[in-house]
Amino acid sequence: MRHREEPATDLLELEKELWKREKVRCIAGIDEVGRGCLFGDVVAAAVILPVGLVLEGVDDSKKLSAAKREELYGRIVEHAVSYGIAAVSSEVVDRINIKQAARLAMKQALQQLSPEPDYLLIDAEKVDSPLPQLAIIHGDARSQSIAAASILAKVTRDRMCVGWDRQYPEYGIAVHKGYATRFHREQLKALGPTPLHRMSFLKKLYAEMEAEQQEFQLDL
Repeated sequence: MRHREEPATDLLELEKELWKREKVRCIAGIDEVGRGCLFGDVVAAAVILPVGLVLEGVDDSKKLSAAKREELYGRIVEHAVSYGIAAVSSEVVDRINIKQAARLAMKQALQQLSPEPDYLLIDAEKVDSPLPQLAIIHGDARSQSIAAASILAKVTRDRMCVGWDRQYPEYGIAVHKGYATRFHREQLKALGPTPLHRMSFLKKLYAEMEAEQQEFQLDL
């Protein structure tokens, strides 16, 4: 990890264009994880990195191994100007819907930053903030700031999944992270949901499983 004028990749291209603007020095990258899960919190992170800093290896968290994400998490936290991480529970997801819950987590992560950023780069979303911002499709693969936020959020949620797995070991949460894998669906069918499952997501899932069962019976 080092400072240099030109990064090895183009992940600072967006940041460099913004740094050319007057009064834009602190850029916050924001991302969330767990939007599509059947279980647990949605987690968001916001991070401000120093101007010109290149963090070797930082990329879309989905492209990295768990060990690499853990390594980068420590480096990001060590060198960030500021960072914030927030989680919104499955209960709130059910009450206000997943899109609004993800936005709320992003807003809460943003509110933890000090100093306040001059500009926000967000992965395909809008944050409830008067600060100037840009939503970028696949932003975690195009911006180092967003990629760093995606790593912080992913590592945090994965650690939470390990704790949830100890609480509900029958569901395999530490392995599939709460997503709708075949094993997770089968355990839900056999055991029913836990208090941490997102009931608004399970309504559709149970309807699909019931339709599958009816189709199976018709085939007998």
